[in-house]
Amino acid sequence: MNVLITGGSSGLGAAVARKVAEDGGRPLVLDRHPPKDDFEHMQADLADRRCAERAVHGLARAAGGLNAVVTAAGIDACGTLCEVPAEDWERVIQVNLLGTAAVVRSALPYLENEPHGRVVTVASTLGFRAFGDATAYCASKFGVVGFTRALAAEMAGRVAVTMVVPGGMDTAFFDDRSDQYKPGPDAKLNRPEDVAATVAFALAQPAGCEVREMVVCPSQEPSWP
Repeated sequence: MNVLITGGSSGLGAAVARKVAEDGGRPLVLDRHPPKDDFEHMQADLADRRCAERAVHGLARAAGGLNAVVTAAGIDACGTLCEVPAEDWERVIQVNLLGTAAVVRSALPYLENEPHGRVVTVASTLGFRAFGDATAYCASKFGVVGFTRALAAEMAGRVAVTMVVPGGMDTAFFDDRSDQYKPGPDAKLNRPEDVAATVAFALAQPAGCEVREMVVCPSQEPSWP
């Protein structure tokens, strides 16, 4: 199984890539940075639509097609709407939402050529519950929720579509934030490997069976429900 993974060089994306490889699949990583593991990859900035499109086509053609796409790339810009520079705010939307759409749009012709083509998008619990100082991230992930649900309706019977909704994960996602926006010392966070296992579960469904939406979060997740 050829699986294209955005953000596959770190965090959840890297965990998904390793899980795909462990399960006998072929991870194809699309990221701004090369993966630490020896996986096929192309470097691209998802904020640049044409660059993202070229990378999808390059990976797909080199691999002889795609069986699935997992859109795990994501960034954040914390702060009030007036504090976050407009360029940083808009980049969150460009990467998280528009980048997701660009990659899926480019991948669909390959997925439709497969008998069991699948798309797995990665939303967030903050795609359902809004918090202050997170307008960019919430806007992007609320958008991913709507995009994925509409895509599932549009592609019904042609390409399987799953939305994974993670809560907090123990990754480098929080590293560049100021202390006020980092999880506290007692925060309970999921391992990315455990979330990656849910992605693998969606990818492993038999033809005609789809897991449409999955929430996977720590048992004490503060942002769910």
